[in-house]
Amino acid sequence: MTTTLNPQSALIYVMVVISASDGRMSDAELHAIGDIVRSIRAFEGFDENKIITVSKECAAILQEREGLTAVLGLAKEALSPHLRETAYALALEIALAEAPVLPEENRVLQLLRTEFEIDRLVAAALERGAIVRHHRITA
Repeated sequence: MTTTLNPQSALIYVMVVISASDGRMSDAELHAIGDIVRSIRAFEGFDENKIITVSKECAAILQEREGLTAVLGLAKEALSPHLRETAYALALEIALAEAPVLPEENRVLQLLRTEFEIDRLVAAALERGAIVRHHRITA
């Protein structure tokens, strides 16, 4: 498999994968992807008008047989090890955009940890940080 993705597209692929893992992409998740692309340094220089095109490319691959495996492989090839950690952190943000995190999302997060070779302590730290960022103040 040859790399056809740039790192920014690979990060979007990862966010689309986690969003689509439950069979639908919610408005909250789509909004979160757009907000991330507009605000995270890893997307500096990326044309945010390409988010939909890149998302549709990913969705098309996901529809193919072994599509999830293909998408994760393409993303892994396009990302350096530290950007794989970034991808995992972004996946967590999308998974938490709509609480609670569903079993399907947890399964894909586990696949990401394994495929991207995320150290379990690093994963735990990223997970805890994401959870803390999504706490709500309740009465």
